[in-house]
Amino acid sequence: MKNQAPSAVMAPTPSGKRLPSHADLNLLRTFLAVYRSGSFTAAAPRLALSQPTVTAQIRTLEQQTGRELFTRLPRGVDPTPYAHELAGQITGPLDALAGLEDAGSLAAPVHLAGPSELLCVRVLPSLVPLVADGVELRVAQGLPEPLLEEMRTGRHDLVITTRRPRGRALESVPLTDEEYLLVANPAWAERVARHTNPDDLCGALREIPMVTYAEDLPIVRRYWRTVFGKQLTARAAVTVPNLYAVLSAVNSGAGVSVLPRSLCQDYLDDGRLVLLHEVEEPPLNTLFLVQRPGAETNPDVIRVRDLLRLAARDW
Repeated sequence: MKNQAPSAVMAPTPSGKRLPSHADLNLLRTFLAVYRSGSFTAAAPRLALSQPTVTAQIRTLEQQTGRELFTRLPRGVDPTPYAHELAGQITGPLDALAGLEDAGSLAAPVHLAGPSELLCVRVLPSLVPLVADGVELRVAQGLPEPLLEEMRTGRHDLVITTRRPRGRALESVPLTDEEYLLVANPAWAERVARHTNPDDLCGALREIPMVTYAEDLPIVRRYWRTVFGKQLTARAAVTVPNLYAVLSAVNSGAGVSVLPRSLCQDYLDDGRLVLLHEVEEPPLNTLFLVQRPGAETNPDVIRVRDLLRLAARDW
């Protein structure tokens, strides 16, 4: 009697539904790729299939199991509770039988993204020990919504963002609270101090050019609203591409601005910038660490995630 190929999974799930046999290995392989990547689009190139083929195979598997596997979202998919059950049962056996890449034995590069200033000042210095230990990083910068959309297509494993993602597809945890400070260079600070009414800081600041990275002055407007209880009426005198450029312009004497402490603390410490306003509770911006569904199969993603959460306590 000939030896028969082993079944991929024959035990019933906790819900009592028997899983497909070895004849459906390709469907299970496609399911696991979608589960790990978080979208049909991202799974397709990993499987060397077209996106419509991936979609069709998932539909076939849903018909065979009689259960919905993924909730379709505008960007990506959200695994159902049954999909989590299925993935938990088939990951080990299927990786062994079908030769799928086991990230536990061969770690892939960790794809990390976030605001450029935070990445340079805080994140990358914190991850130096892991890089020295062999962890490979692929780092991208950008604004919150585009980065989160790219994560939903499988491009990023971890994203640091100032906005908590909507929906349940992406898991996020608060990472740290960033303080925002009103600063200028010493020459402008001295002019503010000589103002005829030292208690009227807003009046003194009306005479100083405002530097910002956007025409609507989002950070500065928020500072005025939360600290002074007033609407900001000033227009930007200088608009530059990013916060690094704001820092450079303010340090050079172009005017005043509001900057995150992480970016300007060294300048305050050595006197290149001056804090114009001492506030008991400065405005805070919460940073979130977002992880792509399935990214935890790469142990280096977990190492990066855990080190960032530890390091952020001192940011």
